[in-house]
Amino acid sequence: MQIKSATLEDVPVILSFIRQLADYEKLAHEVIATEDSLRKHLFGSKPYAEVILSYLDNVPVGFALFFHNFSTFLGKPGLYLEDLFVLPEKRGSGIGQKMLAYLACLAKERGCGRLEWWVLDWNEPAIHFYQRLGAQAMNEWTVYRVTGEALNDLAEQWKSA
Repeated sequence: MQIKSATLEDVPVILSFIRQLADYEKLAHEVIATEDSLRKHLFGSKPYAEVILSYLDNVPVGFALFFHNFSTFLGKPGLYLEDLFVLPEKRGSGIGQKMLAYLACLAKERGCGRLEWWVLDWNEPAIHFYQRLGAQAMNEWTVYRVTGEALNDLAEQWKSA
């Protein structure tokens, strides 16, 4: 198995993995990402995130998309793992664990104080996998999100102030 940083040429593979992850999470209807948007935001003049790909026998079998965040309490950057996906037929072979270990090593190399991610509360296989790695659920936190029309409305409040 190999893990490599994704390149511009990998955009079709990345989008394919995003769509497969969305299918698994029953969220395919929410995917509006395109190859063009991924090229722009992952490999353009100001990249907003990074991607690693895992390979078995030179065939891509998984991906992880991540970016830096910042902990005010630690006074250090962190890595936030947005998505981790391994092809269903390759799960259980240690690929996901190796990808997380790679990201943990990268976080340490970059002086990050933590590596964090979200998991859907119904995804028991993932929850058990993460717990076996020593990850702890942050149950006292509730995620909030502003998107779509609510995001537009909130932005308008600033413009009209």
